[in-house]
Amino acid sequence: MSQCLREKTFRYVLFLSFFVFSACSQNSDWVQFRGEGGRGVSSSRIAPPLGLRWKIKLQDTDVKLRSLNPPVVIGDTIYFGSDDGNFYALDVESGYMRWVFKSGANINSIPYADKDQVYFGSKDGKLYALSRETGQEIWNFPVRSQINSQVQRYGDYIVFVGDADAIYYLSLDGEEQFRIHNPGWYNFTFLMADDVMYFATGPVTEQVGPFDINKREFLWFLPYHEMDAIWYSFCAIRGDLLYLGTSTIFPRTSFNYYAINRHTGKIVWEQYREGVFNHEGNTDFFYNFDPLNLFPHGDFEREFRFFLRNIDLLDFMAPIVWRDLVIFTGGDCVARAFDAATGELRWERVFNTPISSAPTLAAGRVYFGIMGDENNPPELVCISARDGSLLWQMDVEGSILSAPVIAGKRIIFGTDESVFYVLEQVF
Repeated sequence: MSQCLREKTFRYVLFLSFFVFSACSQNSDWVQFRGEGGRGVSSSRIAPPLGLRWKIKLQDTDVKLRSLNPPVVIGDTIYFGSDDGNFYALDVESGYMRWVFKSGANINSIPYADKDQVYFGSKDGKLYALSRETGQEIWNFPVRSQINSQVQRYGDYIVFVGDADAIYYLSLDGEEQFRIHNPGWYNFTFLMADDVMYFATGPVTEQVGPFDINKREFLWFLPYHEMDAIWYSFCAIRGDLLYLGTSTIFPRTSFNYYAINRHTGKIVWEQYREGVFNHEGNTDFFYNFDPLNLFPHGDFEREFRFFLRNIDLLDFMAPIVWRDLVIFTGGDCVARAFDAATGELRWERVFNTPISSAPTLAAGRVYFGIMGDENNPPELVCISARDGSLLWQMDVEGSILSAPVIAGKRIIFGTDESVFYVLEQVF
């Protein structure tokens, strides 16, 4: 073979490999809460500008949704539940409704999908396993409470949490294997890593800690009384460190951000920030969860109602871990990035209205929702993970409720106006 022919062959193989790799990367799935490893990071190379592939109005109502938690995507289908009690399977390319399953109440859980089935919980107190292909019910598992948690398959277990009830570990055919008592926690999220659940609920109401599922014992507990918070976010792990955020509303909205040694429970660093809000202009977004006008219209009451708006979102304050940064959004008007090792503030970006969702990252770009007001429409925004600079923004119908899901060449999210969006890159 001549040198010229060898070079041409090499170039062809290189081109073909690039094409196949690109095609594979564009078809990546998002089958669990916060993506692979729970870091809120997609392997997709998608970049703005983005255009509308399709959108659909799920229900015709004037009542704003309290939640539309993140969907999962596997193959060519999107799966998610909604406040209307329906669980949907939509074609990712067209929005065509493949099937709809009606549960007995609102759905606030985050589903999990595997090769054959999709699993989700409902406020009717049942965990459902449906055929991914047809939507036919395979089995259900009833509990004595609402199920407002993520659902995850871990090895041969299906794991979910009943509000103030128990953490359940089921077999793949829906038989209980064991449970952990949950004395008082609601809207619960967890991360499974190295056969440890971060976090499980302890025997005392305020206790949460990492639980070794093989030894069936706790490794340590969060220093609850030191942290003294109302909300504890989903956590993320990189190496030996575990990251989470907390918030409280007394006497005013404030946030604490933590890095914790996941083996010992020792706090490695902590950062405190007071909430930043823009109370000027139209404040309807603070009031629409108080239709009887039970609270006076002061700043504290506005922030309190905004907090109530967020607590049905299971990814509220969930962090991104990317390179040497941990990035938080949601809870006020500021996106913040800290040095993952030291906690030093690396950058922050302040918006005119509150940030409405947790973040998701792809290709060094962070995507999340901005709530908007009478002068500023709700938006999906994209900022640089490196320095927080604004890269792109797009008006949307209603404020985005949960972190956008980024699966291959699509960005997917729902809004409080019951509108479900699929965007794609504009070439």
